[in-house]
Amino acid sequence: MENARVLEERKEFILHKSDGGCGGNGMKCDANSVSGAVSQRACVYCGARVVLNPITDAFHIVHGPIGCASYTWDIRGSLSSGEDLYRNSFSTDLRESDIIFGGEKKLAAAIEEIAEKYHPKLIFVYATCIVGVIGDDVNAVCKGMSEKYNMRVIPVKSPGFSGNKSVGYKMACNAIMELISKHNQPKQEGVNILGDFNLAGELWIIEDYLAKLGIQVVSTFTGDSSYESLLKSPGARLNIVQCAGSSTYLANRMEEEMGIPYIKVSFFGIEDTTNSLIRIAEALNNTEAKEKALAFTKKETEKLQEFLAKYRKNLEGKKAAIYVGGGFKAISLIRQFQLMGMETVVVGTQTGKKDDYEIIESLVGSNTVILDDTNPAELEKFMKAKNADILVGGVKERPLAYKLGIAFCDHNHERKHPLCGFDGVVNFIKEINRSINNPVWKYMKVEG
Repeated sequence: MENARVLEERKEFILHKSDGGCGGNGMKCDANSVSGAVSQRACVYCGARVVLNPITDAFHIVHGPIGCASYTWDIRGSLSSGEDLYRNSFSTDLRESDIIFGGEKKLAAAIEEIAEKYHPKLIFVYATCIVGVIGDDVNAVCKGMSEKYNMRVIPVKSPGFSGNKSVGYKMACNAIMELISKHNQPKQEGVNILGDFNLAGELWIIEDYLAKLGIQVVSTFTGDSSYESLLKSPGARLNIVQCAGSSTYLANRMEEEMGIPYIKVSFFGIEDTTNSLIRIAEALNNTEAKEKALAFTKKETEKLQEFLAKYRKNLEGKKAAIYVGGGFKAISLIRQFQLMGMETVVVGTQTGKKDDYEIIESLVGSNTVILDDTNPAELEKFMKAKNADILVGGVKERPLAYKLGIAFCDHNHERKHPLCGFDGVVNFIKEINRSINNPVWKYMKVEG
């Protein structure tokens, strides 16, 4: 591991490809964070909130101390074409007396206040850490309020200490299944989009591409979705899974319980966008849509060639580090860097699975460091050891990159410009170029 020292318990989560690769039992992942490692990964509640929050007309009650409610709509750049109720967040604000005597009455009062003031169709109630400790019967309160006001009040079991961010994804998916499972719908020649949260309007780009192929989008999970649109989802012929980490569990349940098959896709980068559109048409056995996909992707790819050639001159030979949430995004980023002649020297994810790391292994060079659920100390060590020129990550990684004098690209939830599809390729490469070739680096002296 060169000069980078790591905790003994973390060594199985960190590998050089040259050490033997990630296949088989080589790479440990999909486990709880190592205590004391100060992982960048979020908690169960955060994972659940990430998935459910973009439902545009849903209300979210955080049953717990007020601090948990700070993780709300503004942690994502999810856009809406309709309602904006999801921008409001509510908390029971549990205090010491509530912890001693129980918070069920306070939760019931909060639901009643929202029901009588807003008359919602859907409320999610998040049980946070302290609720998991004191044992409030959140299920009973939600059931009683659902019957009293004739609306859907769905509990989300998300105490932060009960697992990791991936567990939160699963809890959110269970809540969605509770919402849609009893609604039989006539089959339509269309698809559901799972695991896209309409960050900076990216979902609208994907929907536009599919419309060009003549493919209808029945429902979306959960970007720009609504109570009514989600109920239509059982009628789709196919589920396409964009964020595998957050939505594969939901896709599996929908396949088992509703008979809807699924495929995993990615719309980041030219190669993955092209392959995804063609594979969707093939999965629907739609010959006409496949022909349109081939023609459309060829045209868009050709339009980008002059642009790519111009920027490749500035970026070829540069070294990139990647640390993102899911494996699908890391894989797409590696391919985009390869397109520009750049080498990925460090790559990691918060919630990657075995098959994600096996694909990553097949794409990167022999001296690449592969990380699972890393922490700032490890990330710093390996970026310095590998002389990375730029880090692609999220808001928590930005200060680390700048302190090291390394360029940074935000590929996280808060961004305000789309990075998916062919338009996203232009935005992404321009941002990489602006950051990595910014004159400011000439004036920075960072000690090793």
